[in-house]
Amino acid sequence: MDKDELRAWLRLSMTEGVGNDAARRLLACFGSPQAVFEQAQAGLSQVVTPKQAQALLSVPNELAVQCVRTQQWLRHPPDTHHHALWTLGDAHYPAELLQLADPPLLIYVAGQTARTLGNAMAIVGSRNPTPQGAQTAAQFGEALSAAGLCVVSGLALGVDGAAHKGALQGGKVRDAVAFSETHWHTVAVVGTGLDRVYPRQHQTLAHDIALQGLLISEYPLGTAPLAHHFPKRNRLIAALGLGTLVVEAALKSGSLITAKMALELGREVLAIPGSIHATQSHGCHALIRQGAKLVENAQDVLEELQLAPQQQINLLTEQLNSTESNDEHPLLTHMGYAPVSLDALQARCGLDTAALQAQLLTLELDGDIGRLPGGLFQRLASS
Repeated sequence: MDKDELRAWLRLSMTEGVGNDAARRLLACFGSPQAVFEQAQAGLSQVVTPKQAQALLSVPNELAVQCVRTQQWLRHPPDTHHHALWTLGDAHYPAELLQLADPPLLIYVAGQTARTLGNAMAIVGSRNPTPQGAQTAAQFGEALSAAGLCVVSGLALGVDGAAHKGALQGGKVRDAVAFSETHWHTVAVVGTGLDRVYPRQHQTLAHDIALQGLLISEYPLGTAPLAHHFPKRNRLIAALGLGTLVVEAALKSGSLITAKMALELGREVLAIPGSIHATQSHGCHALIRQGAKLVENAQDVLEELQLAPQQQINLLTEQLNSTESNDEHPLLTHMGYAPVSLDALQARCGLDTAALQAQLLTLELDGDIGRLPGGLFQRLASS
């Protein structure tokens, strides 16, 4: 788009009190953002409230700065990927978002902009998962990506990040076999401007996502990570996926908001059960009681979405349901898969405290178990 058109879109999106719904009505009536700002207050008042019409006559204070910032961002992407601004009606604008009651007026995107979404699955969960939960999110992300699905999540710490990382690994398998480079491997929907990465720990992850997928934001460049942005962006995550898989979530988790939004959009909601002792599993158990699909492996996801050719089922079954080794460490057998305290484990195995702690440290260093808050230990799924 040219400079004047960009300015008009930014002005419409930045006008205080004019949300996505009102902006859509204005565009439907007048045809373009430029035409909106050519109207007198009386004409605007036929479409929106008098207060909104008055606001449209004033130029936002930060508009000039935002125009320059956006133009520079669009003109100077990194060598590895592209930057773009997709507006309602743009051919690249994901059709899935148009099913929302308030689709973003425009979205900022960074990554492989020539590709498309394809079949997608949202994976969400706790920002503070158990070691088992983080590993499970990565496994499902990898398996679903390898099967040809795009994994959608929110780039947050915990389950989101693990799902993105798994999807990137699965993308390598996918590219090595039969899939073309026409779809994104993973999509991260963020709650900040795309000229910053939040959380900072995911700088490298965000860069890797841009190489194989896409970063999306409805917020202008320079937008800080404000708390109320993240629940709002969850509707985009829910809309982009054919379903939403909740890996771990407490009863008041934002992931349950995403699941609720998915249901309202007619999408599938799936949940992975966990230990009754882990608060991170209570939200998943509540979803299952309310009718969410109980999921144990990626095959369950594909079957629920009716996207499970037999060869894919066989592949995923081999990847995720491999049998346990006969030379398994005895302590792992005593541990089981639920979180367990040192005292309880000692009662099961009969080892003295020093010997038990030494063996636990060895297993932890080998990646066979994880340490939880409260002095608990948990076996990891690959063991």
